[in-house]
Amino acid sequence: MSRTTATVAASLPDHWEELVTTALLGTDRRTPPGVAPGPQAPSALLDAAAAATVRRRAGLRPARPAERLRPAPEDPRPALPPAAARRLASLLADRPGASGGGRRGTAPDLMELLPQWLQAANARGYAAPPQALPALLDAARGRTDLRPAALRFAGPRALWLARLNPDWRFALRAAPGGGPSAPDPRDPQDIRRLWHEGLFAERVTLLTALRSRDAAAARALLEETWATERAEDRLMFLDSLRAGLGPDDEDFLERALTDRSRNVRATAAELLSALPASALAARMAVRAAACVAVDRRRDVPAIVVEAPHECDAAMERDGVVAKAPTGRGERSWWLGQLVEAAPLGTWPARLGGRTPQEIVALPVGDGWQGELHAAWCRAAVRQRDAEWSRALLGEPSAPEAGGPGAVSLAERARLLAALGPGERAAWVAGFIETHGLSEAFQLLGVCAVPWAPPLGRAVVDALNIARDAGSYPWSFSGVMGLAERCLAPSEASRLDALLAVPDEPEDAAPGAGGYWSEAFQRLVTTLRLRGAMLAELAAEEPAP
Repeated sequence: MSRTTATVAASLPDHWEELVTTALLGTDRRTPPGVAPGPQAPSALLDAAAAATVRRRAGLRPARPAERLRPAPEDPRPALPPAAARRLASLLADRPGASGGGRRGTAPDLMELLPQWLQAANARGYAAPPQALPALLDAARGRTDLRPAALRFAGPRALWLARLNPDWRFALRAAPGGGPSAPDPRDPQDIRRLWHEGLFAERVTLLTALRSRDAAAARALLEETWATERAEDRLMFLDSLRAGLGPDDEDFLERALTDRSRNVRATAAELLSALPASALAARMAVRAAACVAVDRRRDVPAIVVEAPHECDAAMERDGVVAKAPTGRGERSWWLGQLVEAAPLGTWPARLGGRTPQEIVALPVGDGWQGELHAAWCRAAVRQRDAEWSRALLGEPSAPEAGGPGAVSLAERARLLAALGPGERAAWVAGFIETHGLSEAFQLLGVCAVPWAPPLGRAVVDALNIARDAGSYPWSFSGVMGLAERCLAPSEASRLDALLAVPDEPEDAAPGAGGYWSEAFQRLVTTLRLRGAMLAELAAEEPAP
């Protein structure tokens, strides 16, 4: 600093805000106090700011040092094999593009493979590499569907990092024990303290985690504060009882039937109806049985229906909603609710000892068949009854392909979920062989991954038929995207014959052949990549 500028700086007052304002406006528009406009003004401003900075720092008292950061907890799980760790880094480095099979090009969508990679790594008990945790948390932040598997794989160090970065706070809410004051799972007093003092999200997470370990303890905790909870909170807490629902929950749920909130009452009634031995299920069985019978006076036995004529207070207490939706008849609305809530075991004894298959095959008089069968479908889904689901689905090759009771593809998909994985895959394969892929997308979504060989063959054959027919290729993009994620990697060798550009029929969509070839190349590349991923994870099995 020259003597001149030093003199100027010393003469300037130490008004920091004034100096900042002058710097923002520029010395051409505003000069520091005591300085004439001209070429020296910028230097004088900087010298004054430097002197003011020294004075400001000299006047500060040293602060107490911050508490030393605690080290991250150890993760006792075995490390990933080196090849699998490199694969994880490449998956996390990829950026999501357009969805599924609508993409162009033959390169796999790596981000769409990440959920499957995480599932396989978690199944083998590996720990996440520390250097991958930031990218893993960023990926989970952007995709909520990744969070459960990503946080399980990331382990305790993810929570340690989440407490240091506000962008990753979702991990503290989503992971059991992730709150700032996570309770010791072995200390009942610690658990009760968080239940009574924690934030709502922390309490929901605590109740859900405790329910999976000790259903009775979780229910007892909820009963302690039930009367003082807000209605919307009671509804969320009650919903957590779905996990591990059993006969011991009946008394609490019966008391919830008198709750002030209609939504809470409806949820309690739904949970009780999922317990076939509950008192509510017995009451509903009596009501529903009074409405449905077999008319044996006809040459061919048929079901006759007499829907309820009123919805009394006892029915409303048991969860029956009295007011029907717009355009729906009241009596059919009440009937559907009664049949849906009645145990399915009611009907064989009530309808002449017939099996579910025989019952759904009976004609239903006066146009009640759709309403009755739809209610049985909902009951089969709620009670997860495989025999009734099988009867209502019918044969996949039937002309209407939905069986006697399934009224929509969504209903069929829910019924399929009650069947075992093998039977589910075989039914959908039969559906595709008869009806093609155009209506099968929802059904494919409930099949176990990787698809069983019969289902995989049915999908590939149907895609090949669509290609040879010159079908509009983009209408199959969703199924192609599913196939990339769900076909067994071993199916890749069967697809080599489909990689060439086919001859296009005259009425084919323009460019369809090139699209099909490109899509099959991407499918083969993705399947082989998935096979390599699984092999890398299995290369060094961790010790038990």
